[in-house]
Amino acid sequence: MATFTFPKDFLWGTASASYQIEGAWNEDGKSESVWDRFSHTPGKIKKGDTGDVACDFYHRYESDIALMSDLGLNAARISLSWPRIMPDGKGAVNQKGLDFYDRVVDALLKRNIQPWVTLYHWDLPQALEDAGGWPNRDLAEYFRDYAAVVVDSLGDRVKHWMAFNEPWIFTILGYLTGIHAPGRREPLAAMKATHTVNIAQGLAIRALRESRNTPTAVGTAFSMSPVHPSTGSLEDRAAAQRWHQFYNMWFLDPVMRGEYPQAYVEGSFGNHVDIRPGDLETIKAPLDFIGINLYTRAVVAHDPHDRNIGVKQERPGGEEVTDFGWEVYPPALSEMILKIAHDYPSLPLYVTENGCSYGDAPGPDGKLNDQRRVSFLRRFIGEVARAMQSGADVRGYFLWTFTDNFEWAEGFRQRFGIVYCDFETQDRFVKESGHWYSRLARTGALDFDPAE
Repeated sequence: MATFTFPKDFLWGTASASYQIEGAWNEDGKSESVWDRFSHTPGKIKKGDTGDVACDFYHRYESDIALMSDLGLNAARISLSWPRIMPDGKGAVNQKGLDFYDRVVDALLKRNIQPWVTLYHWDLPQALEDAGGWPNRDLAEYFRDYAAVVVDSLGDRVKHWMAFNEPWIFTILGYLTGIHAPGRREPLAAMKATHTVNIAQGLAIRALRESRNTPTAVGTAFSMSPVHPSTGSLEDRAAAQRWHQFYNMWFLDPVMRGEYPQAYVEGSFGNHVDIRPGDLETIKAPLDFIGINLYTRAVVAHDPHDRNIGVKQERPGGEEVTDFGWEVYPPALSEMILKIAHDYPSLPLYVTENGCSYGDAPGPDGKLNDQRRVSFLRRFIGEVARAMQSGADVRGYFLWTFTDNFEWAEGFRQRFGIVYCDFETQDRFVKESGHWYSRLARTGALDFDPAE
């Protein structure tokens, strides 16, 4: 084993999403979101779970933040609920919603925890979905206006912002596969949604920077996975490159370079979606940092039946999987970090999500010895160290997640937290992984196997 010591100013935090933890789904002027509607629709969420209460963070934020401080964390990724702040998605502002986030930010700062705020983590106001959702170009301007409202309110204290969390996931899983809210299966609408979101990203980043409360840094948290071809054939290797362009770069290259990657088998994105004059100039708003959300790798093969991307995903052959069924493949993280560091060498990087689902429960003594998660974290964070040793400018790691929470279409079945949440009593139990992460956050010293 070797010991790697992270820089003293390295950020150690956790990441969360408003709908997954807050609850209070219809309190204090908050309107219905697409996830409220989706989770209240029979058959959409396993076991009929909803985020109506979730972790009750809306009422318990002070004690949860105190526990973050007790564990020695110095940063926290949170997201804002658009329908809590602007119930119609545009126009009138709900002051009680803004006041809640004022209190959360103040509570974090009181504990010397840096707030890193994401404007949008998937809970679109249902009123805007009723008007067409993300395929409707008008949403880009509504999102810009929402960004301006929140940065004017919170930007005197919040200095690190992210426009979106995983835009590929909420557009493709929400509008193409339908497994996430709003549950639509409309290929053309999904592609239109990606373009609207890219426009919205450019507009929102400008709104943040033009505020009287100048931010320190603005970025986005992108879902990413290194892409491996199923075989060494030319067809599979070409498919892997196309999937990398579509999955990893579809929202990064446009904001950084003002252009879409070449991912289509025939033609270009412009053959499928109306890209109007000036769109690419609006979309280009180079980021101050890149957030990488990563859980595993992707393995793909050429699919001659898919006339768009020409790719089919395959199940990796790894024997170790999480309770979610995701392959545990630690080198994925260093591989992805180094790839992005090579493509964008001037930008600092943050691991804005990484974690694993294991369903361990507390014993009679209230202790929870989740060694599988400890092993996962040690190996994946070891890959962060390996990437830094190779020259990558990584400045922080946000573990997904603090408390077990509402895991979208999986309901409460999948537990990603380093703190166990009893959803009946709302009691919290720090898992062994939480104590392990606490020691790492306090010391910055990681023991890992450099040969793995």
